[in-house]
Amino acid sequence: MLSKIVQNITPSATCELEGVVADMKAAGVDVIGLNAGEPDFDTPENIRNACKKALDEGKTRYINVPGIAELRRAICRKLKKDNHVEYAPEQICVSTGAKQALNNAVMAVVNPGDEVIIPMPGWVSYVEIVKLVGGVPVCVDTDENFQLDLAAIEKAVTPRTAAVLINTPNNPTGAVYSRESLEALAELAVRNDFYIISDEVYEKLIYNGRVHECVASFSDAAYEHSIIINGMSKAFAMTGWRCGYTAAPAAVAAGISAIQGHTTSNSCTFVQWAALEALEHNDDTVREMVGEYAKRKDYTYERLSAMKGISCANVDGAFYLLPDISYYFDKSFDGKKLEDSFGFCSYILEKAHVAIVPGGAFNAPKCVRIAYTNSLDKIREGLDRMEKALGELV
Repeated sequence: MLSKIVQNITPSATCELEGVVADMKAAGVDVIGLNAGEPDFDTPENIRNACKKALDEGKTRYINVPGIAELRRAICRKLKKDNHVEYAPEQICVSTGAKQALNNAVMAVVNPGDEVIIPMPGWVSYVEIVKLVGGVPVCVDTDENFQLDLAAIEKAVTPRTAAVLINTPNNPTGAVYSRESLEALAELAVRNDFYIISDEVYEKLIYNGRVHECVASFSDAAYEHSIIINGMSKAFAMTGWRCGYTAAPAAVAAGISAIQGHTTSNSCTFVQWAALEALEHNDDTVREMVGEYAKRKDYTYERLSAMKGISCANVDGAFYLLPDISYYFDKSFDGKKLEDSFGFCSYILEKAHVAIVPGGAFNAPKCVRIAYTNSLDKIREGLDRMEKALGELV
């Protein structure tokens, strides 16, 4: 008999799709991936060399659970420089990716039966992470521009509310939450004594002059009610390296470290030396990647907006767009009707050999997520294929 926890969670739609695409490619099918939530750039050479150096120096043994002191100090410097918030090294815990950091944070502050408010559309794992600890996810819609709806969040707050879990810039919408909305959320958290768990892993990927705001920086009270999640994956093209971290008030940080001590212990030792190199010497490579993403975003937005029946918000962050494709739900091909976003994506994959992600997986049933994490040439070809396939629907 499977545990109730396993029976209560839903497998990751994005991970499952990646498996399907990999199988198709292995079978020789020319699939263009506009689904992957990871940079298509190689990890910069200096970061790779720092890892090799650590291996050659024998840095392969157990270390302190929350991470090497050098990396935790560098994270503190980064948070002060970029986010205008001060932490001590003992408030940092380096984890096996930002996903473990999120699990650690939720486990540290959520009891069985506690509620966690999650603005939607939102990443597929947020709801499941809350369910894994016996918490109750409370999904609240964002506004028409994918910004926080503070009135809806406040209405959802109850005596059982333990946290609000936010993600800015956002996956899957690409929205960058405004300072005003985050300040209002911080005031609500302080007034009702719940935590804001803020996933900021896309913070470097911002366009059109927008600025990322860290909710912990607004006031001492906001700081004490905030847990910051971040990692190396997106900004430094280090997805497979699995290195993330939390920054939290001292008591929460100690709890996170204790939890991790009973799961993975320390995250990969030699990877932490690579992460140190990334934080201290890769501002230029980040700027280069962001510049390329900006070009891809603008092109993808213009193409989608010009397609019949598709509407798309021109957002300012991450590397995703979330167009509304519900116009096609009453269309069909070979007698098969496209009834929802899952059917739409299946049709595009089968007919056009283009992989995109159903919005239904993110609580956005009228939409699909398109990632511009592929070359501009591949994006152009993928959108050409998609447009041609849509033209064949009746």
